[in-house]
Amino acid sequence: MSVTEAALIEGKAFIGGAWRDADSGARIDVTDPATGELVGTVPDMGRDECRAAIRAAADALPAWSALTAKERATFLMRMYDAMTARADELAELLTREQGKPLAEARAEVISGATFLEYYAEEARRVNGEILAPDAHGRRLMVLRQPIGVVAAITPWNFPSSMIMRKIAPALAAGCTVVVKPAELTPFSALAFGSIAEQAGLPAGVLNIVTGQPAPIGEEITSNPTVRKLSFTGSTAVGKLLSRQSADTVKRVTMELGGNAPFIVFADADLDLAVKAAVGAKFRNAGQTCISANRIYVEATVHDEFVRRLKQAAEQLVVGNGLEPGTDVGPLIDDRAVAKVETLLRDAAANGATIETGGTRAAAGGRFFSPTIVTNAPATADIACTEIFGPVASIYPFTTEDEVVANANATPYGLSAYVFTEDYRRGWRVGEALEFGMIGVNDVAIATPVAPFGGVKESGSGREGSAHGIDDYTELKLLVIGGLR
Repeated sequence: MSVTEAALIEGKAFIGGAWRDADSGARIDVTDPATGELVGTVPDMGRDECRAAIRAAADALPAWSALTAKERATFLMRMYDAMTARADELAELLTREQGKPLAEARAEVISGATFLEYYAEEARRVNGEILAPDAHGRRLMVLRQPIGVVAAITPWNFPSSMIMRKIAPALAAGCTVVVKPAELTPFSALAFGSIAEQAGLPAGVLNIVTGQPAPIGEEITSNPTVRKLSFTGSTAVGKLLSRQSADTVKRVTMELGGNAPFIVFADADLDLAVKAAVGAKFRNAGQTCISANRIYVEATVHDEFVRRLKQAAEQLVVGNGLEPGTDVGPLIDDRAVAKVETLLRDAAANGATIETGGTRAAAGGRFFSPTIVTNAPATADIACTEIFGPVASIYPFTTEDEVVANANATPYGLSAYVFTEDYRRGWRVGEALEFGMIGVNDVAIATPVAPFGGVKESGSGREGSAHGIDDYTELKLLVIGGLR
């Protein structure tokens, strides 16, 4: 049975190495956002089943953490090999439940797999320290040990890669994991459960619980056995989970909302900037936390940039992600479409100009035309809210100080982008922007080798790089005395 068949036909959660239904027998429908057709159903689990998954992870922890780093790395590489070998199959499943074009879905699967590969290598670099003695007759050592049972709550917009970014470093560090995928897109996670099973991952090391977020989140945050929570999602939910986790003093990693500025100076390579803006704005139909949310263009090249971006946007093909040639898929659900329409109505009411798009695409349903907006005031909702749709809102500026101040005038601080041919300006602006990740003449900022995360209300902690695996470990001081 293929991993897709296992995920869809089983339609069950994965707990303690076994596939099981909800105790109540209740199930959740998962639909294709492009067609509205049923993809499949998954168990609607709650606190009891989540508690069972946490127990399974706790039971598996001693044996898993006792393995050598090389032994754990072997399991991660087996899963990496399985994911890359089945990339096309996993991409099709991802597109069916999430909607993004197949090419984007496949790129996501491969990107997620590279986190398994990277952390398989990084597992052997989780090192402690030997400190210089502070007194005669004793020695000081710092051990770095796995933090314990980890919970990961993942979003619907990147249902494959977001899971890998959390699971891979946790497993490499010697932790066991309970995953709660988004109820809109659970099948990519369940397919990975099948891959882990085929790779021989010991029972209980990875557990996947499906269901509504509130009861599962309450169990995860209140259960003292869970020592770390990694969450990707909205800032509002991240704040709630952080508050709930405080009573058991869990370590939390929060990758939350963004309001990314995309700054184009007059000396920029406009062809490069326009191409980058298309990718940073319209990828995944704009449903990306690091999507370009506010595009600032120096006044002398503003109109030309708008003209070129409009031309590029109008050439994008909107349609079912499974159809060849599709550039932009559907929004995830009807609420997402309604949000974009509300933002555009507010912008128009405040004097904004819709340069192109602004309506649902010809295909109707959840398909929305790539849209470009100009002349929106800085106080309009579209300038202050994470759009999460295929809408590019463009604002002119005249000075470097002005644009930096406007870019920083947000409670969010996830990502920002700067386009200029002046390397000195790139350094200055990059250092002045209050964001966790800055791309200068580049928007491909997500990679396993670099830390991913934000500042201010965009979150805390980092995913990726050696910093990412450190978050899954605890430091323990070992003092040995009586040596003389």
